[in-house]
Amino acid sequence: MQEEEIIAGLRARDREATEYLYEKYSRALFAVISRIISDQTIAEEVFHDSFVKITRKIDQYDETKGRLYTWMANICRNAAIDKLRSKEISQTSKTNTIDDFVFGIESQSGTMEQVEGIGVRELVNQLNADQKFIIEYIYFKGYTHSEISEEFDIPLGTVKSRIRAALQVLKKNSERI
Repeated sequence: MQEEEIIAGLRARDREATEYLYEKYSRALFAVISRIISDQTIAEEVFHDSFVKITRKIDQYDETKGRLYTWMANICRNAAIDKLRSKEISQTSKTNTIDDFVFGIESQSGTMEQVEGIGVRELVNQLNADQKFIIEYIYFKGYTHSEISEEFDIPLGTVKSRIRAALQVLKKNSERI
């Protein structure tokens, strides 16, 4: 199935499209959650809730704003971060380091996800130290802008400015790939 067919099938509440979506994306989406939540039982619970949310909220997906996988991965990532911050879980660490993302994480199935192949490491390494720090903590460790500001004693406006500058550099450099 092509992405457009999957989306149309999900919007039509077609069981075959839902099964295909699960078959094609479940491992990758579970890996997104597992990077943030190390407890497999909780990660599975978050994945289940996220998958149900994806299928129910498919009408909110806007094809013009990005690919289906990106939208689904953001739902899973946000659900995992929300769960991690919940009172239910005592938080000892946020997530894995950027190197875990860049060099890949071996999933339960034994497959290795290679992010290095798309040049993420090179792109992030082109940022200055302040920008790299901010990107790592926000996008890879799950911190909010306010948490970085409070924990590292950086003014909130400075955090936001560094994010904006880093994203501009990343966007500019990613267009060269």
